Amino acid sequence: MSSIALRAASWYLPPTTVAVKDLPELLHLSPDEHETCMALGIEEIRTADELDTVHLALHASRRTLADAGLAPQDLDALIVVEPRAPEAFVASEVTRLQALLGADRALTFSTGGLGCDSLTPALLTARGLLCADPDIRHVLIAHGSKPAAPHRYRHPVTIYGDSGQALLLAREGPVRIVDILQESNGAYWDLFRVDFRDRPQEQWHEVCTDISRYSFTLAMETRTRLGTLHRRLLERNNLRPTDIQHHVSQNTSLAALQFYEETLGAPLHSACRNNLRRYGHLGANDPLLNLYTALEQDPARPPTRSVVLNASPTASWSAVLVESGVGKMGRTHAL
Repeated sequence: MSSIALRAASWYLPPTTVAVKDLPELLHLSPDEHETCMALGIEEIRTADELDTVHLALHASRRTLADAGLAPQDLDALIVVEPRAPEAFVASEVTRLQALLGADRALTFSTGGLGCDSLTPALLTARGLLCADPDIRHVLIAHGSKPAAPHRYRHPVTIYGDSGQALLLAREGPVRIVDILQESNGAYWDLFRVDFRDRPQEQWHEVCTDISRYSFTLAMETRTRLGTLHRRLLERNNLRPTDIQHHVSQNTSLAALQFYEETLGAPLHSACRNNLRRYGHLGANDPLLNLYTALEQDPARPPTRSVVLNASPTASWSAVLVESGVGKMGRTHAL
């Protein structure tokens, strides 16, 4: 297996903070829905109503390139993780980001379709490009995350905040992606949906079509899938559970984080709970934000191994093995 590295990474976290208790949709929730929402463990989120997903990704992309000392023209490939809802049909938001960034010579396309686990196929694709083509040296993965519908509370799962993420992949860097595993099950393809064709945008609402199926059937399959992926990841890299210093996941709720810990038999890094409380769910941007936060909080550690876990109600599951060494890890930015 060939590994790739994260040379630089940045997140754009908008400066506007909204307390969860002040979200307008809370007024229209049933008592049970309100109780579920307030038990998620999310106290506030960041919002940028004036920015679309392309501009959220653009903010992060510019910072990542600046941190790496590169110009947009230095990019050989630009992979955009698709948003859940485009601004317009038929038009290409992927090449729009390419034009705004000025990455004119970059091979440009998108990945997606797996909800908040859509970052993993982008990483797999970047690895393939860097391993297969010697002329490709720098690949930028960018994503802007906003909820598909106007409401930020996704019953019974989480609360969405806004964010941008940009990851610069190369053959060398301070954070090495050693191995990537991903699985999916198409039986849950429409468990969550937003019907939009026959209604104006202000009436869009993301719904879970079968809450018991999400809460029990999918939860049990997720426990099995993540546990198996974790064991397989370690075994094929000749590692033991004690060889892993950090476990991180995506952020949806306190109950979900506890679920991960029970599945792994190991604690998640405190960065997961802290970022959940401060930012809510950031779609495909959660897992690596948590990883980099964990690495920044442990600067005195020697090179460490981390496992990054992700799951999506689509349903998709992934496990990524990361090794971090001495060097600049990247930063989060609220510009």
